[in-house]
Amino acid sequence: MFLSTFKTLVLATYISQASASCGYGTILQPRAENGTVKVNNFGYIGSTGPANWIALDPAANALCSNGKRQSPINMVPGSVSVVPGAELAMTIPDMPEGTEFENLGTTVEVVAKGGNMSFGGVQYSLQQFHFHLPSEHLDNGTSMAMEVHMVWQGAAGQVAVTGFFVDLNDGANGGGAPVAAAGKKRSSLQERRLATRQEQEQQPAEGSNNTKLPELEGAFFHVNAPQSGAMKSSTLLETVLGSVDAIAKPGTVTKTQPLVMSELVQALSSGSFQTYEGSLTTPPCTEGVRWLVSNQKMSIQTSTFLKARSVIGFNSRFPQNVPGQNNILSINSS
Repeated sequence: MFLSTFKTLVLATYISQASASCGYGTILQPRAENGTVKVNNFGYIGSTGPANWIALDPAANALCSNGKRQSPINMVPGSVSVVPGAELAMTIPDMPEGTEFENLGTTVEVVAKGGNMSFGGVQYSLQQFHFHLPSEHLDNGTSMAMEVHMVWQGAAGQVAVTGFFVDLNDGANGGGAPVAAAGKKRSSLQERRLATRQEQEQQPAEGSNNTKLPELEGAFFHVNAPQSGAMKSSTLLETVLGSVDAIAKPGTVTKTQPLVMSELVQALSSGSFQTYEGSLTTPPCTEGVRWLVSNQKMSIQTSTFLKARSVIGFNSRFPQNVPGQNNILSINSS
């Protein structure tokens, strides 16, 4: 049933030729054979923004306004299932020659082939990864500076996205300390936020009694998954975003410097993933997407973030309702 529904949505996407930057490079929106970079026709502000995506193509983008399993969401501890990162058996080869880095108009994207991971009995291959500023998912109510989405595809057309948060560091304390930790006032604020978060985690989370995913065996999920995320300074992201100014114009493409992907694989595999069934966070908001959001946060220099922001701008969809509940936009229109 799930696969049949998913294939129907895929076919509808082909017919309408709707933009899908989160699914770009997959069967949802194949990359052009001639190397032309497709510039998306939706946006994040005003009449082309998330609240009005359905108006851009009412038939293709209907789920954006009435889908009940939409992404992103607020990742509240205990509200979704957790799986150890090592269980995904993720592998991504290094790219000593670099790879294509392109501007889709709504994000910048790295073409990344050759990676593999396994989840729920499905073997996935990596297609690309791209950036959202600020983060689309919320980390227990907190928005992070950036979120990276790694898009994977299964042989039968399944789509999975692994996401991880990116914060900023100022180079102090070995380069791994987030900017929020610098200064006494900021440290005090961070401590208050931590205390509030710990208090929230002690309360039963809404939906925590309904975390079993229908298409996966419940025994797959482990209670001993690593719970504490780590902040890791990322040479990989510094390298990728170091050339973002070369693709400042939508539709342009450049080549990155050599990329050491093993750094990212090791970091993600050492932590755990919160997982749920959601959707693309861009039109046509296709549902049936398997989300895996890591508790391992990366960090980059503030100067690197500002450089990326000058090209990417604001490109985050607002948080959606709890999976299974009515779409926020349908509630507002009723």
